[in-house]
Amino acid sequence: MSAGGFWRRLASLTRKEVRQLVRDRSNLLIGIGLPIALILIFGYGLSLDVKRAIVAIVLDDPSPVARDVAAGISRTEYLEPHLVRSFAEGERLMRAREVDAVVQFPSDFTRNLNDGHAQTQVLVQGSDATRAASVSTYVSSALAGYAEKQADRSASSSSQGGAVTIVQRMWFNAANTSTWYLVPGLIVLIMTLVGAFLTALVMAREWERGTLEALFVTPVRPVEILLAKIIPCFGIGMIGLALCLLAARFLFHVPIYGSFFVLVIASMLYMLVALGIGLLISAVTKNQFLASQIALLASFLPAMMLSGFIFDLRNVPTAIRVIGNLLPATYFMELVKSLFLAGDFWPMILKNCAILAAYAIALLGLARLVTRKRLD
Repeated sequence: MSAGGFWRRLASLTRKEVRQLVRDRSNLLIGIGLPIALILIFGYGLSLDVKRAIVAIVLDDPSPVARDVAAGISRTEYLEPHLVRSFAEGERLMRAREVDAVVQFPSDFTRNLNDGHAQTQVLVQGSDATRAASVSTYVSSALAGYAEKQADRSASSSSQGGAVTIVQRMWFNAANTSTWYLVPGLIVLIMTLVGAFLTALVMAREWERGTLEALFVTPVRPVEILLAKIIPCFGIGMIGLALCLLAARFLFHVPIYGSFFVLVIASMLYMLVALGIGLLISAVTKNQFLASQIALLASFLPAMMLSGFIFDLRNVPTAIRVIGNLLPATYFMELVKSLFLAGDFWPMILKNCAILAAYAIALLGLARLVTRKRLD
């Protein structure tokens, strides 16, 4: 068969696939509507930050000094002080989960502070370990502010030496917000959703309806059928990428310190990986319901839970870490977050792109092998 015939057949099949994809509103809902919903939910609705944590203040020592120390809690946006009359009341509020912590200033606080060994008791609601650790850190920092202020006063009134100023800077997340951490990872989830889930669903629907069997009696070859399926879904995946980049830039103001060109190339590689997963699943199952369930369990959920999107893989058990390192989404997640927040680190970029390319070749090759032009 001539090369011209190949391109004519591919163009005709691709036009057919595009029309079919556009006519079915459920495909557009999954391919475009659901990514927009994910962007809004994860960008605005999901946050790993702790803000306005309510702290009950028990002032058994009502002196101005104790009040000045306690006032440090109100000087941060992360804490919201709530004055209570007794420790028992604070404990009751904590049991009712109405406060996140209780800070008690004992009756001898001022006297012990003058002697240099004052103590305060801090109780933190620990049912959520991550939130408890953050609240504990914020409370400790707020209370330490009084000591720093006193040290500055002493240094300014003393003729010996000068004060030491500590300037803190957080690398790779200058805004100190989890949005910068979550939004880049959305690219991985959305491209997995479009590439694997949507492709598996669309291809399995063709098997169920007998459309592929009708195509098999024509001169078209399996590779042409697969390419015609890949091209429209690849285009929708690029639309999802564009939506994520626009949302990151204009809605959530996430910077891109790395190369935009490299980010696009890496995304295209991962899109081919996701398409290979979807084609392989649909060719094996040939059933819409089964294909959608397997695609969800084998691609989207692992990409969300085991790729480093939410949990750092260095902090999980070894067996889970091994599984995570077998997922192509893990390498793309590392690429995306580094390109957004850290910049171009070429050893990591080249290594991860090579891994994604190997996954794409292997998965698309397997999909071609199991998609044979025969009627079962």
